Amino acid sequence: MLVVGLTGGIGAGKSTAADRFAELGAAVVDVDAIGREVLAPGGRAEQGVIDAFGPGILDDSGSIDRAKVAAEVFGRSDRLAALEAISHPAINAELDSQLQALAEGGQEGVVVLDMAVLAESRLGQLESGRGYTVVVVVEAPEEVRLPRLLERGLTEDQARARMASQATDAQRRALADHVIVNDGSPDQLAAAVNRVWAELAGG
Repeated sequence: MLVVGLTGGIGAGKSTAADRFAELGAAVVDVDAIGREVLAPGGRAEQGVIDAFGPGILDDSGSIDRAKVAAEVFGRSDRLAALEAISHPAINAELDSQLQALAEGGQEGVVVLDMAVLAESRLGQLESGRGYTVVVVVEAPEEVRLPRLLERGLTEDQARARMASQATDAQRRALADHVIVNDGSPDQLAAAVNRVWAELAGG
């Protein structure tokens, strides 16, 4: 079982690439979704985050409001570090369980971990040894990413702030075994993913 870390900056097309890997036969694990699950009611990190951030992050039902958490940590490195110290070990524990289940279920091919913050964190680096061993980066120039983010409803200032808060292309590229440049059409992206898949599945 080959475990691949797939990452890319916001608006680069990481999720579209993940969908294509799934079409080609990869088992795709949405690490960002696990991040949401560990904060949900009963999640592995729920109580720890409430204890650290207080009742102001809860919604009317008493559940963690992720938008309030995001507002609390955005642009504040100390608060972000506090959140990650609680949530990231919980995410990795859940991820490890899912990868173990895949292995025990007979998964022998490629598993893709779709994750936004690979370069910025230790997510997917598991003490069990089940974490990713290959990194695929999807990137696109800022002038291509910005219109995509505006189409999602972000303002230009919001989009630029989100891009600036993430790792740089150079930082992601330094970790990459494969780089997919997504500055063209969807068909061109699919073709680029196909080429990487041929190496991953063939290797």
